[in-house]
Amino acid sequence: MARPLDVLPKAHLHLHFSGSMRHSTLLELAERDGIALPDALVEEWPPRLSAADEKGWFRFQRLYDVARSVLRTEDDVRRLVREAAEDDAREGGRWLEIQVDPSGYAARFGGITAFTDLVLDAVAAASSETGVGMAVVVAANRTRHPMDARTLARLATQYAGRGVVGFGLSNDERRGSTSEFAPAFRIAERAGLLLAPHGGELRGADNIRACLDELRADRLGHGVRSAEDPALLERIAASGVTLEVCPVSNVALGVYSDLTSVPLPQLLAGGAQIALGADDPLLFGSRLEGQYATMRAAHGLSDETMAELARMSFGGSRAPSDLVSRAMKDIDAWLAS
Repeated sequence: MARPLDVLPKAHLHLHFSGSMRHSTLLELAERDGIALPDALVEEWPPRLSAADEKGWFRFQRLYDVARSVLRTEDDVRRLVREAAEDDAREGGRWLEIQVDPSGYAARFGGITAFTDLVLDAVAAASSETGVGMAVVVAANRTRHPMDARTLARLATQYAGRGVVGFGLSNDERRGSTSEFAPAFRIAERAGLLLAPHGGELRGADNIRACLDELRADRLGHGVRSAEDPALLERIAASGVTLEVCPVSNVALGVYSDLTSVPLPQLLAGGAQIALGADDPLLFGSRLEGQYATMRAAHGLSDETMAELARMSFGGSRAPSDLVSRAMKDIDAWLAS
């Protein structure tokens, strides 16, 4: 009989801020402030999505923006962070790196610095309350000007060692030129931050190479399409770059037709380091444990492979060494049970 996945210790490295919100919280906050939600976030939830073309991505982004709009107060932000930690704790999460673009919330919360202060305070409180270690990855938006990314990189460096562990680049990777964001990543790199741009989901090997060559990525948000290029996959495996694989969102956005098509076995066979992530549970309807469960079912993965995926999630993290050591021992205990 397969071992229960909810008690397998995990690190969660790919979770977006507003996308982490519970559906019930979205409905409650929208009702409180009289915000009309689209049917896709109410009766038809989780929404039917596709990113096969620009129109499909626009619809996805519109739903994300609607969800973000219900965060009106500091208590709302604190609640979101606390509930994200609680949800991970319930599913075996020991460490969570939550990704946020402060510029998307600056207008309502007093600017990017004030909002970052609020998020980091909320993260510290949620970690203390739930026992889940937490940190922040500040992410720039690749649909905005690269100068905005430099501003956010400088912001991230101000908090390096004080709750911010990484710098990322998100949104539709088919937009903009990856190389134009290199100066922002050099700023973050000089501060010792982990570099974690999105790449290799909506675009293939060309953009993965750009993330590696131009941005010097330590981790790749998604990166699943490296399975299409054996030489690139070999390079990723040799360099130790961790791929943040989010199977349910890959299928929801139309990157793969079904869960059995997500190339996790090929990535593992190629020696890649993998960290499964939930991406945006609010829009995709599946949290951290669900990523492990769907991949186990779709590919017939053994408990030994589940344990190795969990180990790799900590290996790709910026979690403290003592937390990682305890988690590794508990993963071994899970496998021995």
